[in-house]
Amino acid sequence: MSDVMKLKRLLEARLREKGFKTEYRKEDEVLRAENPETGKGADLALSGLAAKWHNRKDPFIEELLYHVEQSLARKESDAVHAAAAVYPVIRSTSFPVESGGKKLLFEEHTAETNIFYAQDLGSTYRLLTEDDAQELKLSKDQIREMSAFNLRRLPVKAKKDEVAGNTFYFINHNDGYDASRVLNASYLNEMLSIVKGKMAVAIPHQDVLIIADIQNDQGYDVLGQMAMQFFINGRVPVTALSFLYDENGLEPIFILAKSKNTKQD
Repeated sequence: MSDVMKLKRLLEARLREKGFKTEYRKEDEVLRAENPETGKGADLALSGLAAKWHNRKDPFIEELLYHVEQSLARKESDAVHAAAAVYPVIRSTSFPVESGGKKLLFEEHTAETNIFYAQDLGSTYRLLTEDDAQELKLSKDQIREMSAFNLRRLPVKAKKDEVAGNTFYFINHNDGYDASRVLNASYLNEMLSIVKGKMAVAIPHQDVLIIADIQNDQGYDVLGQMAMQFFINGRVPVTALSFLYDENGLEPIFILAKSKNTKQD
């Protein structure tokens, strides 16, 4: 049995002991805990939590349960503090827009991606619903502005690699918001001033953002292969499609990656 399924069974049992309802979404490996008295819920992304649980076992479970209890028992008077921990989360357009029968707060980003909004709980986060926004007494515009501000405060460190005369930067903090950093226009514009060729961007899954300095045609090929590989292996896939970036924003590009294997006579 995988660590994800072991963690699922353990959390389901502990959460139900505490009086919470649980619902598991197999497609994205998310366990939802809900307070039946208030209707408030928290989504636990098990794929990202399993590694931490594997290393720390019971202490990690206790911390996670504490965060869930604190979140779902949060009083309305604490709503402003909750809003201060809101971040944008990039997901594929195929990602469900409802959870627990409630409509999630989201907006369109590109033809391939949508932006959801999440309340950070420390070791995990929960996606906000439209009902949550009403409870917080905040409009979508206000939540968008708050989340953008919080996103800009996150560190952005990139690992650099050069392939066939092209430079690739990989952002991978594993904090749940790596793909979301594509919404940090200040950082993208800073990178735009650095690149020597065309700037391309890929967000294949939740935990990576790839920025490419494309200086020859082979660069598009390499980026296409990278994006597809990350997309296939990612725990929360977003899109295998890449984008060009300039002062006008993101523009999707279609890359047909060539196979490295060639037939020899």
